[in-house]
Amino acid sequence: MQTEADYYALFEAYQRGELAAGARADLEARLSADPRLHQRYTEFEELTGTLRAYGERRRTRQTINALHTAMLAAEEAPADMEEKQAEGLSYSVNPRLSISRTERRLREFWSGHRATMGVAASVAVLAVFCTLLGLDLWRATTAAPASGLRELRGEVARITRRTDALTRKVNNVTGTIESVAPVRVNKYSGTGFALTADGYLVTSAHVIKGADSLLVESRDHRRYHAETVYADRKHDLAILRIKDRNFKPFTKLPYTFKAGQADLGERVYTLGYPREDVVYGEGALSARSGYDGDTAFYQVSIPLNPGNSGGPLLDGQGNLIGVVSSRQDDVLGAAFATKSSYLVRLVDSLKNKQPVQPYHLPRANQLAGAGRPQQLKRLQDFVFVVKVYE
Repeated sequence: MQTEADYYALFEAYQRGELAAGARADLEARLSADPRLHQRYTEFEELTGTLRAYGERRRTRQTINALHTAMLAAEEAPADMEEKQAEGLSYSVNPRLSISRTERRLREFWSGHRATMGVAASVAVLAVFCTLLGLDLWRATTAAPASGLRELRGEVARITRRTDALTRKVNNVTGTIESVAPVRVNKYSGTGFALTADGYLVTSAHVIKGADSLLVESRDHRRYHAETVYADRKHDLAILRIKDRNFKPFTKLPYTFKAGQADLGERVYTLGYPREDVVYGEGALSARSGYDGDTAFYQVSIPLNPGNSGGPLLDGQGNLIGVVSSRQDDVLGAAFATKSSYLVRLVDSLKNKQPVQPYHLPRANQLAGAGRPQQLKRLQDFVFVVKVYE
């Protein structure tokens, strides 16, 4: 197994042209095919570039110091020559050489401001390193959760608003100006689905991150206020509760939650809201682990888009087996969903911890044996748009 030092030695030999033609071609092919190796090479280039720049600054500073030493020696030379002349000795340099007025002023300036310029040079070097460190921190905070991994929370198109439009409106009849309350903007959206018949929903934890308020909207455009009951960031799960008086509980949910593992190659499907209308997606369970081998997730071959996060993932019999979470951009059709077994465990762990009534998960599957169109007709009334306001 290659270590970080092995990779850096290989990259250094590659940059210096020391690799044989076959090894060089092999490395270039690996860099094109392996995103992680390409990322390592990019980091190596950034590090070596920084070190080279620092070395050049050190060499420049050493050159300046050498010039400074020579100038000081030149200042002391006339006094030495006067002493030698007084002793009757001959000059060791041409006595007709003289220092110009401009050079004398430059020497006087350097002698008087030597310390100040040294401090300024040190501050400049420190500023360069602080800038590099700041860029690294910025990249770390703005980077995706993992290389090539994208959360499927949808970002709503920003509405252009003028300040005067938010603070006043003109009455066209009387011409008077009336103040209006500030408008909260719907910034993100995702998908959620019913956990229980009495108003508890499931979505992805990253969908509701940073929310000041939540609104869920059904297929028939009925809107309800909701609140977060619990968020499990590690497994990207969140439980919401509809707190609107206008909400009428469901009679029963048509699907059940699978507590065990789904089978590799099994046909699966999902419903979600990457746009205003509900969208159906179908594929297969391609791996029983998620990104980078995470066993809390499945990998599925379904093309998904921002807004699908939090949607239900079901098998052919209508059993809910997962909650859609993210996709991998550098692998075509690779998406990930949190396993339903982790959702069931979360619900079990909260039964005696939350100051709310117990969760009543569905026990009967009404979708088993039905054709896919019939399953979707029964299912879509239990899938919602989750809108996040900030």
